[in-house]
Amino acid sequence: MRRALVLPCLALIVAACSTPAVTASSLPTFTTAPEGPAGSTTMAPPTTTLPGASTTTTAAPTTIAPTAPTTTTTEPTPLDDITPALALVAGGFSRPVFVAAPPGDDRLFVVEQDGRIWVLREGTRLGTFLDISTLVSTGGERGLLGLAFHPAYPGDPRFYLNYTDRAGGTVVAEYRVSADPNRADPESGRVLLEVAQPYENHNGGMLAFGPDGFLYVGMGDGGGAGDPDGNGQDPASLLGSLLRIGVDGDPYSVPDNGWGGRGGAPEVWAKGLRNPWRFSFDGDLLYLADVGQRDWEEIDIAHVDSRLLDFGWNVMEGSHCFRSDECDREGRVLPVLEYAHEDGNCSVTGGYVYRGTALPELNGAYFYGDYCSGMIASFHHDLEGIYQLTDWTETLGAVPGLTSFGVDGRGELYLVAHSGAIYRLVRG
Repeated sequence: MRRALVLPCLALIVAACSTPAVTASSLPTFTTAPEGPAGSTTMAPPTTTLPGASTTTTAAPTTIAPTAPTTTTTEPTPLDDITPALALVAGGFSRPVFVAAPPGDDRLFVVEQDGRIWVLREGTRLGTFLDISTLVSTGGERGLLGLAFHPAYPGDPRFYLNYTDRAGGTVVAEYRVSADPNRADPESGRVLLEVAQPYENHNGGMLAFGPDGFLYVGMGDGGGAGDPDGNGQDPASLLGSLLRIGVDGDPYSVPDNGWGGRGGAPEVWAKGLRNPWRFSFDGDLLYLADVGQRDWEEIDIAHVDSRLLDFGWNVMEGSHCFRSDECDREGRVLPVLEYAHEDGNCSVTGGYVYRGTALPELNGAYFYGDYCSGMIASFHHDLEGIYQLTDWTETLGAVPGLTSFGVDGRGELYLVAHSGAIYRLVRG
């Protein structure tokens, strides 16, 4: 069973209900559902922590309205005609947190939190691609957390890792593949960036190359309940930020990100983030899931040409004022979607816009989920807002401990369970 909602607005509240449990999540009730895009059907659905669950003056941000990628279909297939399923690809991994692959590659690279990366082909392990477990502090929200291949890989043999070192600080490092394509050179490591972490949680961990060729790095607010150090609203701090750097440099280069010219850190591309555990790109659009504090999980969308973005934390949690009934909302970028800490939900796991071929009917659907409840959902997005919001949990089954989504070299979508399993989205 799936629940779908066509909704062309930019501030959707997705609220589950009743007692927390690891079960299918619920979508909100609307007494009057808004009218959807032309040709669509509108219906009101029935009522129903690894990622960190629980003073320079700047002008208001300049934002560029998101534009849908050219490959987005304007009238997606009605979702009642689609029955996807999850196929087990491989299991037995030790606390996997991410999967990735270079475009066109028939292998899958599985990242374990303890510091190992495995290579798979058609579900069979080919061996350990890289083991940096001796460099990594692990447990809780620490560990090897992110992997990104250079856009020109394997022609350019470099790839990049995001991990917490033995002292607990964030490290962004570059490695190279060896002469054996299934083995990285462990001696090729080069540290690009180090950021001290004041607490053990909210380390971020994601990194990905954008369509502009720059490396984006997600940094949590440094941890501690409510951002006690105020990093989310401090443009001079690398914490509570999305960073953007060039990988060619000593140790890296910095484009014009906007904040540097206003007294902030030059690496900062966006502020106001609590723990951007997972984000991805689709065309020129950034889809970013920011893990909430006590009430709300949020998903944000921004164009890569935007500047001086402030997603609101810790003045706001989602679209709501944090700690008070009133707050200064001016200049804040509000989420396109948020959902409440109910029905077992507590920590959003951002995913990807589906561009595979196994389920072409889902082309353009952005998938996301929740680490705690295992909820899996999707929506489409265009200039009118989001629509075809669909809860797939009953159809696919909940995946508790959902640490990440990922895509392979063909654009097919994968889900990662912290318990050790890797799943692929297939036709049921």
